[in-house]
Amino acid sequence: MSKINVNKLHTLTGHNDCIYALTEGAEPQYFYTGAGDGMVVAWNLEDPKNGKLIAKLPHSVYALAVDHERNLLLIGHNFEGIHVIDLVHNQELWSIRMTDQSIFDIKITSGIAYVATGDGLITMIDLDQKAIKKRLKLSDKSARVMAVNPILNQLAIGFSDHTVKILNLTNDEPIANLEGHTNSVFALAYAPDQSKLISGGRDAHLKIWNAKDFLLQDEVIAHMYAINFLAFRNDGKYFATCSMDKSIKVWSSEDHKLLKVIDKARHAGHGTSINKIIWSKYDQSIISVSDDRNISIWQLEF
Repeated sequence: MSKINVNKLHTLTGHNDCIYALTEGAEPQYFYTGAGDGMVVAWNLEDPKNGKLIAKLPHSVYALAVDHERNLLLIGHNFEGIHVIDLVHNQELWSIRMTDQSIFDIKITSGIAYVATGDGLITMIDLDQKAIKKRLKLSDKSARVMAVNPILNQLAIGFSDHTVKILNLTNDEPIANLEGHTNSVFALAYAPDQSKLISGGRDAHLKIWNAKDFLLQDEVIAHMYAINFLAFRNDGKYFATCSMDKSIKVWSSEDHKLLKVIDKARHAGHGTSINKIIWSKYDQSIISVSDDRNISIWQLEF
């Protein structure tokens, strides 16, 4: 493994339950967390110790998404629906009841919020009309994670039926069904240049797909247990994965080689499953959230 120095900058506390949701703000020094306690908290990397509560909901929060164009935060409120927060004034603008299922992911593109739920549905919400536009039933198993390819105008969706399905967003028609995982797909991301799609999940394997022809390019046995999430650095040179095995791993995007392991033994890392990570566009730190109720901020020197 190549020489990468890791420095743990901060451990942030405040949530009273497992932290499941994490997303970067429209201004990248801000990020937002959501947890099993129903709390959604805003954090500022310039003053990370002082989180600000912006929503408290009766049920757990698994999914958050920022609408950069409108400066809104969408909160996936499990067993209920979507709450929309104005990030200028940190107040709720509107909400929509839409499901009695878990909301596992939200992605926003071209004024439409795509919501993935535990019943295999993708629900499309028109953010200007504040209304449901369409529902697509794509599987009998949970829709767990999504990734948008804006160049090809496609949406990739990872399911608990072990597949990744690709939607053409021009007409919302499925155009590919990627098979190969042997269990639920939890992690999914396009490279910043949109050339490849990487998936991971409960089988602890990473699969690297060509984004244009959907052919499998490579496969890596990446973790001991389920891969919960993956994120690219914004220059595309590296990506990171996090796992139920309590580790974060840093990989080369070019050849998919392991470069660094960040864990409890070596770096005072998380003590339980790491659920989400982002690679900050603001300062290139990695932010991670865990079942241990903590948020960690890591500085990497390559």
